[in-house]
Amino acid sequence: MSKKLSIGLLLIAVIAVLSGSVVVQAQEITELNIWWAEWDPANYLQQIGNDYEAATGIRVNVVQEPWGSYYNRVATEWAAQGTAFDMVVGDSQWLGQAVTEGHYMDLTEFLTTPDDSGVAIADTVTPATLTYYGEYPTGSGSYYAYPTEGDANGWAYRRDLFENPDEMAAFEAAYGYPLAVPTTWDQLRDIAEFFTRPDDGLYGIGVYTQIDYDAITMGFENVLFSFGADWKDADNNVLGVVNSPEAVAALELYRELYSFAPPGSNNAFFAEMNDLFINGQAAMIMNYFAFFPALDNPSINQFRDSTGYFAMPAGPGGERFAALGGQGISVNNYIDDARKQASLDFISWFAQEETQARWAALGGYTCNINVLQSEEFLNQTPYNAAFAETMTFVKDFWNIPEFGSLLEVAQRYLHGYIVGGEGTAQEAMDNMAAEMDEILVEAGYLSE
Repeated sequence: MSKKLSIGLLLIAVIAVLSGSVVVQAQEITELNIWWAEWDPANYLQQIGNDYEAATGIRVNVVQEPWGSYYNRVATEWAAQGTAFDMVVGDSQWLGQAVTEGHYMDLTEFLTTPDDSGVAIADTVTPATLTYYGEYPTGSGSYYAYPTEGDANGWAYRRDLFENPDEMAAFEAAYGYPLAVPTTWDQLRDIAEFFTRPDDGLYGIGVYTQIDYDAITMGFENVLFSFGADWKDADNNVLGVVNSPEAVAALELYRELYSFAPPGSNNAFFAEMNDLFINGQAAMIMNYFAFFPALDNPSINQFRDSTGYFAMPAGPGGERFAALGGQGISVNNYIDDARKQASLDFISWFAQEETQARWAALGGYTCNINVLQSEEFLNQTPYNAAFAETMTFVKDFWNIPEFGSLLEVAQRYLHGYIVGGEGTAQEAMDNMAAEMDEILVEAGYLSE
């Protein structure tokens, strides 16, 4: 036997052994861990995980953490470059930090490579959800999460009030047009004013006002974006953008809407919105779609049979946007290659249309285009049609690593003006823009 042949056979043997070890290592993975916040969608994902175990033999554990401590627990694991979870369902606003600090695995090739039928996973979800749940930086075409729990703000309303003949006649006499589901923010404002009757314990509207984390910012965004305003321009400039005439007008309207809200709703978020509605205090409320299932429960909502739902109305220029909620699922960049592949296998299975239909049937909010458009989904709940419509025009806050600092500024000035009545809308937005500009200059996004 020649020396060359001996070396060649040895190399083949080594490759075979190494390849075999990888296969064995992959085959030995019998359990996957997913971290998510503690709420009903995480329970639905556990049921999906149970289905996956039945199909593959690989156990899936969905580990839940209360919302208040969820980010801190994940951030602690990131800091340690830990491997306690294989996948994490994270907020879209985490993307910047998670990507720039190397915590998330790059899923670009995985999501954009067509399968045997010529369809890539990225092509199966609505473009807006792929952008805001998975892409960083925005417009880069690089993806780090699969859109998992779609969510956004919508509206619930009292059909028994809106469709009451006496109310309809009185509204038209007062405002000059028929009472119906509002298609513009001006109409929504008129309806809120019309149903505000303190002597009867009834108010026209419930809106987000909570100063903690992002509540009032998310509520205000629905108006901001629809008025043609934004948090930044294409070059990350905020001066002249955050405090534009359109942004100021949006803030003035949101404060006026708050004036038609029940007393005591000065620090309100999703739980308080549902409470106002269930207690009969508000004719309509904004809330994330994820919290509307409670309103469809007759044991919880006394108005269940007369509760309707609608998507965000249009601004002065006809634009419609809704503040994005929800999360995408990402792979921990610190686990070994075999666990990464096992995680990708799960996501690939989860992204299949039949699995997404099952996810939706359980109560998860799918981002799959075909499922969202299916008659089964649209008719499954009284709010699904509004949700499907909404997921085509969602928009989000900053997702750069400095989003927390920017968010604190927004929360402080919005709450101060809307709830506290501090200064004018122009002053609030001027001050907000100035502080945001300082943050962005210091972080290197803008020059002085």
